[in-house]
Amino acid sequence: MKRIPWWQPTIVLALVIGAWYLVAWWYDAGKQLAFVVPYPHLVAQTAFTDAQFRQSLLENLFQTVVVTATGLLIAVLIGMSWAVLMSQARWIERSLYPYAVILQTIPILAIVPLIGTIFGYEFTSRVIVTVMIALFPLVSNTLFGLASVDKAQRELFRLNGAGRLTTLVKLQLPAALPAIFVGLRTAAGLAVIGAIVGDQFFQRGTPGLGVLIQVSNSRLNGAGTFAAIITASLLGVFVFLLFGLLGRLVTGKWADQS
Repeated sequence: MKRIPWWQPTIVLALVIGAWYLVAWWYDAGKQLAFVVPYPHLVAQTAFTDAQFRQSLLENLFQTVVVTATGLLIAVLIGMSWAVLMSQARWIERSLYPYAVILQTIPILAIVPLIGTIFGYEFTSRVIVTVMIALFPLVSNTLFGLASVDKAQRELFRLNGAGRLTTLVKLQLPAALPAIFVGLRTAAGLAVIGAIVGDQFFQRGTPGLGVLIQVSNSRLNGAGTFAAIITASLLGVFVFLLFGLLGRLVTGKWADQS
């Protein structure tokens, strides 16, 4: 993947902040509703100099990280196992893949009340929502990688008497690594979204960033709301970049080609 010059996203960031100042000024001077869109420097001031809010932000961020990591780990285990199983025979893929698609199309917001009723409204339900949102990219990308192995290489393994397990471990999984890391990057960002969505619906238990966003918004604390939203976004960017870096370290040139 070609590197993006640092100054290009920097210019876009400067334009976004400039537009943000204009919108904040319009809400402040024009509509007398400064709390709706606070000035960027007020958001930074709240996040870094308000000791009480900063402590809440860090505690809620930690809880969101725990839910995200737990949900992503479970999604990886389920998603890769699901894909490996489907890669073993066409009839298994035809039998199971439609359910992966159905899982992707389920309106999560519509079923979270049911999840809460069955599993409670605390940590477990937050993790389940995270898994459901992060699962499909792992299934689809892992299956694509496993199925994209060159036919001649498959035949070579078969002619040398390699069994299914040997072919899977020594041929299919290594060849599928670039696609698997693409799925991991996508799923990691979605896992953060899942943790925030779960937080905002399941209000009990240890709160995460989703709860902090809701509480700040209900108190008309616009600076706090924006600070929590930006922190959640930065967490998503961090995990996306982390898996991108891991992908390049593990797969080298394959990752660049993906």
